[in-house]
Amino acid sequence: MAGLFEGTGDGGAAIALEELEAAILRSLEVQMLELIGPGPGGESEDPLAALFAEGPTEAPVDPALARLFPDAYGEPGKPADPQTRAAAGEFRRYTELDLRARKRDDALLVVRALDTLGGAGGVVRAAAEDCPRWLCAFNDLRLTLGARLEITEEDEQGLYDLPDSDPRKPLVMAYLWLGAMQESLLEAMTG
Repeated sequence: MAGLFEGTGDGGAAIALEELEAAILRSLEVQMLELIGPGPGGESEDPLAALFAEGPTEAPVDPALARLFPDAYGEPGKPADPQTRAAAGEFRRYTELDLRARKRDDALLVVRALDTLGGAGGVVRAAAEDCPRWLCAFNDLRLTLGARLEITEEDEQGLYDLPDSDPRKPLVMAYLWLGAMQESLLEAMTG
C-alpha cells in the first residue's frame, strides 16, 4: 500500500511513495529544517566553537517551537515562579542546541532518503538503525502541525469529520497521514 511502511525482514522498513506523497513529505521536512534553523552561529561556524556554544535561556515564543523545545521544569501552559523559570532556563542553555542539532539531523536523514527518488515516486528504505530517527522526524512534524492547528486531545476525533471547505483540511490531512506513517513504521520495526 502506498504511503505506509512495511518491514524489510532485517529490522528496517520500506515505504512506497507516489510522486506527490514524496514531494509533500520532503516539503514538510524542509519546512521543519527552516523552522528549527541553522546550528549555533550558522552553517560555517568553527566546530570547536560550536562545541562550547551555549543555547538560549528563554523558551521560544513560537508555539510550534515551544512544543518542540518545551521547558524542562514547570507545568506547561501555567506561569512558573522565578526559581522554576531559572532552572528551566539553565537546563535549556545546556541542552537546546544539541536537541536542535538532533532534530535537524533527523529531518535531513528523511530529506536525503527522499532525494534518492530523484523527484519521482518509488520505494524508500530505512535501515534498522535509522528507523527511530524517522519516527522522531515524523513526531516533530506532527507536533509542529498540531501546534499550528491548535489540536487538543478532544479535537482528535473531529479531525476526521472536517468538511472539505475548511481551510485547515490540507494540514489536518497531512497530520493524520503522518500519524498513519508513524504507526506503520512502528509496526514494521516491531513486527
